[in-house]
Amino acid sequence: MASLQDQLKNAGLIDAKKAKQIQKEKSKQHKQAVKSGQTTENESKAEAQAARLAKAERDRELNRQRQAEAEKKAIAAQIKQLIETNRQPKHEGRENELEYNFTDGKKIKKILLGEQAHGRVTRGQLNIVKLGDGYELVPKKIADKIAERDPAYVLVANTVSSDAQDEDDPYKDFVIPDDLMW
Repeated sequence: MASLQDQLKNAGLIDAKKAKQIQKEKSKQHKQAVKSGQTTENESKAEAQAARLAKAERDRELNRQRQAEAEKKAIAAQIKQLIETNRQPKHEGRENELEYNFTDGKKIKKILLGEQAHGRVTRGQLNIVKLGDGYELVPKKIADKIAERDPAYVLVANTVSSDAQDEDDPYKDFVIPDDLMW
């Protein structure tokens, strides 16, 4: 198959002199492109390399974010499982219900507890933790495990203080009854 230049010659649209001139110009352009193309090639390679490095950095950052999100979900699932498997009853039998007030963020919440559960919460044997929109009671050991993972879930963790009584306290001989409710 003949080149386009040969076809144009045969058709009589261009003559041999014009064809040689076109060939010379084409050759000049090619030589100039080769000479200046080395720097252009190097620049384009450098730009391509920089783009690849930037893309790799963005991909690493996205991967770190995804991994952190997956880790956060795994911790939330562990906490939920700990709470569900170790929750304690709020009422046992036909006990009187007592209100227990506590704070959840900036709001004051109350939970109705049986007498035994109320006593165990105030002594620090049971702690109140948040599960979804509700609140559950769990033993202190479990609440400590939950607090290691995310302390925001543990709302009430009372500790029994063993403070020595003041020597000059005029009421030290008077014992306050445990069943005194305000």
